[in-house]
Amino acid sequence: MIDSSVIPLADLPASPREAQAVARGIARLFARNDIWCLPEMPLRSGRRADLMGIDAKGHVVIVEIKVSRADLLGDGKWTDYLDHCDRFYWGLAPHLDRACLEGPDFLPGRCGVIVADGYDAEILRPAPSHPLAAPRRKAEVERLARAALRRQVVGLDPHCAGWGEG
Repeated sequence: MIDSSVIPLADLPASPREAQAVARGIARLFARNDIWCLPEMPLRSGRRADLMGIDAKGHVVIVEIKVSRADLLGDGKWTDYLDHCDRFYWGLAPHLDRACLEGPDFLPGRCGVIVADGYDAEILRPAPSHPLAAPRRKAEVERLARAALRRQVVGLDPHCAGWGEG
């Protein structure tokens, strides 16, 4: 996903623009449900979660956004996200065929499904909770909090961008 705070949404190519719209709809749904998330959250595994957030009970939620069938079917590394969250969702554009998500390769007993556009979202299948070990959850929450604080400070003072990236 591309950060539209740097590039205006209207100037993005169609696919990144649609992915950004899906992220916005999901963020609105989550906010109404007291889940606060960040886009493009780097993980220790080297992957980057499209959305990563924390609910009111301190549980970590990750959403992998897909806007094309080829991207959905071609992502063989998505299971890497499962080690970093208590709940995992697929976040899909409304036009995307969701039938493949019911197959065993997509672990339907482990993954929820959200459909979203730029205005709102709906949970079609709730994500079951698979609790992280307490030390792992603490580490993920701290990393997420530090990333959120860093983004806020750099947004206020871009001079700080080169500091503390270790």
